[in-house]
Order: sequence, then C-alpha cells, then structure tokens
Amino acid sequence: MSRSLNRRQFVQQSSALLGAGLFAGFSPARAADGPSDKLNIAAVGVANKARHNLDELAGQNIVAFCDVDENFLKKASERWPEARTYRDYRKMLEAEVNKCDAVVVSTADHTHAPAASVAMDLGKHVYVEKPLAHTVAEARALAKVAAKKKLATQMGTQIHATDNYRRVVELIQGGAIGRVTEVHNWCNKGWSDGRFGAEQPVPANLDWDLWLGPAKKRPYCDGVHPGNWRRFWEYGSGTFGDMACHVMDLPFWALNLRNPLSVACEGPEAHPDGAPAWAKATYEFPSQPGGDKPLKFTWSDGGKHFDIVANTKSHEGQSLSQWGLGILFVGEKGMLAADYGRRQLLPQDGFKDFKAPEPSIPASIGHWHEWVKACKTGSPTTCNFDYSGALSETVLLGIVAFRAGEKLIWDSANLKATNSAKAAEFVHKEYRKGFEVVGL
Repeated sequence: MSRSLNRRQFVQQSSALLGAGLFAGFSPARAADGPSDKLNIAAVGVANKARHNLDELAGQNIVAFCDVDENFLKKASERWPEARTYRDYRKMLEAEVNKCDAVVVSTADHTHAPAASVAMDLGKHVYVEKPLAHTVAEARALAKVAAKKKLATQMGTQIHATDNYRRVVELIQGGAIGRVTEVHNWCNKGWSDGRFGAEQPVPANLDWDLWLGPAKKRPYCDGVHPGNWRRFWEYGSGTFGDMACHVMDLPFWALNLRNPLSVACEGPEAHPDGAPAWAKATYEFPSQPGGDKPLKFTWSDGGKHFDIVANTKSHEGQSLSQWGLGILFVGEKGMLAADYGRRQLLPQDGFKDFKAPEPSIPASIGHWHEWVKACKTGSPTTCNFDYSGALSETVLLGIVAFRAGEKLIWDSANLKATNSAKAAEFVHKEYRKGFEVVGL
C-alpha cells in the first residue's frame, strides 16, 4: 500500500480487505508473513506502561511499533530489533495493514480513541490502556466499532485477572452481605494542577505535533511529556481517569452495573488547564434486584474521603482511608472492604463464624493472554470494549460533572445530560483534521 494514500483511499482499501474476508473479526485469521501459531502485533507507544504491555506480549510476534519520541523508539528497537519502526501511527497502520493481526495502544489518553478506532476499522483486534478513551462519546464509539467488526478487544485493567477480585465477586453475588445499597470507591493518589507554562524549545527527540495528535495546536512547554500529561484536561483526566477504572471495575463486575442515572462531583474550583487536587463524586445507579432505592455509588481521590470511608475501621484497626485505595460495599447484612490484594467482611465480630463459598469463578489465564487467545480463537475476554466501554463512560462522566459544575441527570441512550447544556462540551470534543475518531 502506498504511503501517499489519503484518508478516503485508506478507508476504501481497508473496506475492500474486510470484504475479501482477510480480517474477518473474531477469527483466527493470521497475517500472511508470520508464523501461524503467534499473533502479529503492531504497537502504538513503546515506553512506560506501553513497554510493560509489550513485555507481557513478548511471546508473540512484535512486528512493528511507533512512538513520537525517538529516544523511546531506539530503546524499543534494542529490545525488538526485527520490528519495523514508525513515528506516526497512521503511517504504521497503512504500511502494516497486511502484516499485523492486532494492535496495542498505550499512549496518552487523548490519542487512545483515534488510534484504536482506525485500527479496528481495518479489522485489527485491539488492546487499549485504561481509560478506554478520553471522552464519554469516544468510549461509546469504540464499543460500537468493536461490536460491528466482531473483534477481540481488551482494556488494560490488569487487576481484573487477579484471584482476589474473583473471590470478592463471589462473596457479593453469593449474598454474604445481603443486597448492596451503597458502594464507596477511593484512591489517595493525586494527578493534579496541570498548568500550561511559557513556550519552550521542542526537544530534538520529540515530534510535538504528532504528540498533540487530535488536540489543538499549542506551543511546547515543560511539564507535559513524558510523565505529567495526566494532569492536563486536554491529554488526560487526572486521578479519576488514571485509577478509577481499576478500582470501580470490581463493583461494576460484582453488581453487573452499566449506566448511571445521575452524577454530581465536587472539588476545588475548576481550572481550564488541569485536574483538581481532589474530587468527590456521587453517582446513582438503578437499585439492585429487590431494592426500591437507587444504588449510591461514590468515588473520592486526592485524600478527601466520604465519612464512611474515613470512619470505618479495617480488621487491623486502621481507617480504610489508610489503605491508599479500595472499595467498600455496604449491604443489608454488613459490609465488605477490598483492595487489590485483600478482602474483609465488616464488622469483624459479625462474621466470625462466616464460611466463604467454594471458589466458582475460574482463574484467569492472564489478562494479556486472554486477549491473545481471543484474537486467535474467538474466545471471550473479560474486559472487552462492551464492558470496559460502559465502565470508562461512568468514570469519565464524573469528570464531566466536575467540569460542568452541576449534578447531571444522565440519558445514557442519547449520551446527554438532560438538565445541562454545558455538559455537552465535555461529553464530546473536536479533533484536528487527520486525527478523527472512526464512528463519531
């Protein structure tokens, strides 16, 4: 395929390939030039979490990768010298369309959806780091494209594969604490106070224009790349976007949650550049089966906690807030607190004779291996874009409420807050030409 193809020609040729059955999604179709027992993977992003993802997938064929930072690209080439290298994901996908089966996207949040949507439009199975997208509308679009193309997808919520999360789900769904009426999620971490500074020379190793991608053009300044972009609304989504997909994943799974009815979020005065030092969001979901009131569901970060989190003691006698992060399920028969590696029924005396059910949810073969197997055989993934899209929408909707500055009554079917015109500018966004999201 010629490197000079325009977007229209690119999509037309990808559609022709799909029509010929070359990438008939959710099938074990292989790229022509690779061993049939391994997946041929192209990666968008190669450093930090991207490097971790590639290391976990090193048993497959890493055939190509791209990165806007030349230093990162050189280090990745030392690890995978046979892989073809690019700076621009669009050029890589164009050139590798017949040579790869799947694409891994591990970049700043604002480039997740543009890269992943084009890859899926070409029939590629896709793995994307959390949060799935940068806006609520993007998350919905990615889920729809994945379903339409029948592709194997996975979002990078690796904790979902752990045994502890499985045991918590069994306890909640087995009725250990009765019907759940409230859920409280928290994280003490803080990605905040992103502020655009004075213009600085662009480092020689960085293609700043490609790094900006779909975001509006602006001069390079210190404090964005490579480590602090999460602090800025234009590229990330603060602690909410970084951590809530991991933490809120557990109650989403255990309670079969989907779309909230409303959300309100408080914090310091909103700044147009960056995320707040703390945030406290309160959602309402439909009541759990047998209930007559909405499920209360909260998130807090930056060390500011709801009273029930600050005042509830763990088995060790410390405030749950001292765990650093966690989830507290409140039920009609008691409470269950959990983090990544522990679970505790509360109050401890009330469960001294409790016998946990035998494990019933099978162990995961591994978060990344689930996706690889799905790409090859069509088997399911636990964090596919249908599930993780709804989770990401909920996370990002909390940010919308904070930035809009008012409680939102949410119409999920139409992706709009029925009571807030201002919310629309944060549910959707504009894109620079050439970096649009397929499906929007």
